[in-house]
Amino acid sequence: MPKYTTDEDLDLLNELGVETAPDPVSQRSAREERIIAGFEEIERFVESQGRLPNHGEDRDIFERLYAVRLDRLRESEECRELLKPLDSQGLLDAAAETPLPLAEDLDDETLLAELGVDTAAENDVTQLTHVRSRQEIKAAEEIAQRVPCQDFDEFKPLFDEVQRQLAMGERQTLKYQDNAAVNQGDLFILDGQKVLVANMGELFISDYGVPNCRLRVVYDNGTESDLLLRSLQRALNKDKASRRITKPETDFGPLFSHVETEDDLPTGYIYVLRSQSDDPFIAENRLVIHKIGVTGGDVKKRIVNAKKDPTYLLADVEIVTTFKLANINRKKLETILHKFFDPARLEVQLQDRFGIPVNPKEWFLVPLEAVEEVIEKIKEGTIDQFQYDPESASLTRL
Repeated sequence: MPKYTTDEDLDLLNELGVETAPDPVSQRSAREERIIAGFEEIERFVESQGRLPNHGEDRDIFERLYAVRLDRLRESEECRELLKPLDSQGLLDAAAETPLPLAEDLDDETLLAELGVDTAAENDVTQLTHVRSRQEIKAAEEIAQRVPCQDFDEFKPLFDEVQRQLAMGERQTLKYQDNAAVNQGDLFILDGQKVLVANMGELFISDYGVPNCRLRVVYDNGTESDLLLRSLQRALNKDKASRRITKPETDFGPLFSHVETEDDLPTGYIYVLRSQSDDPFIAENRLVIHKIGVTGGDVKKRIVNAKKDPTYLLADVEIVTTFKLANINRKKLETILHKFFDPARLEVQLQDRFGIPVNPKEWFLVPLEAVEEVIEKIKEGTIDQFQYDPESASLTRL
């Protein structure tokens, strides 16, 4: 089973009954935390604007602050060493688009003071004075980004229908996974509001090699915003209560419960078995021939008489892996798995002990990694965006 590191992954593991150790307490100093917080503000600017912050009197004061701050962070070996593992966008090494215009009689401290950066505390480039807090700035940006949706009458029936479907169980909500795919027509719950991705602009690659595009996002309160894909993903990542609303045509029922109670009991296991048959074809392809199923009982007890059962190819089997489940519809989950891997189903016919032909249906020519990936896509609620390609033995996007 793959390792998980995000909060969302840990939540999923807890839902599956897998114990997880708590994250270690941060040992960073207050100064280091401030430096990281300042760098994260620069990252947010880059995500929202699709470019580095620039110097210049024609620039917004906060953009100029971020530009100066980034220059200082790049120059400091201490800061570079601290931030290098966190710099997923390569900002510390990206070339500045405009140089810092330093006058001969204007030293660094004076310039920073002009821009509102407090240099008294050990030249800490993350301390600002006479400026709004980041929370105030973000709130103002959100208000500025959202405007009344002039054609909301076209969207309101959709939101009303989605609410009805949620109430009737025809749609489900799943926890949003970090940076998971966002497509036109997708629905989310963000900050307590339903959000519809009404339109997606043309995809472009930012200066840092990150795919991005402009979105039209409509909210159920009658407003809309024009923001970047990466900005929406970042907002969904940050909101720990954010959810993805599933599509009714691909909703197979409550596969994984998101409400835990003291009465919760394990309701089964996904199991992956490997045959120990001496059949030449099976022996040659043993590592990619797997039986995939879901059971409510003990897997070990289920396979005790495997070599007498055509379902198990009349041979002993090895338990490769199991996934513990709770509060799910086992039959529907098994249907999803078998339907998804149908292109790779192993066609074989055996005779039972009475000489009656039997065609086992739960054996597939798929590697274990593909099975694990499919289970993750089901938990994310994005399985409808993929298909299994037998030629490459991998998942491909539709």
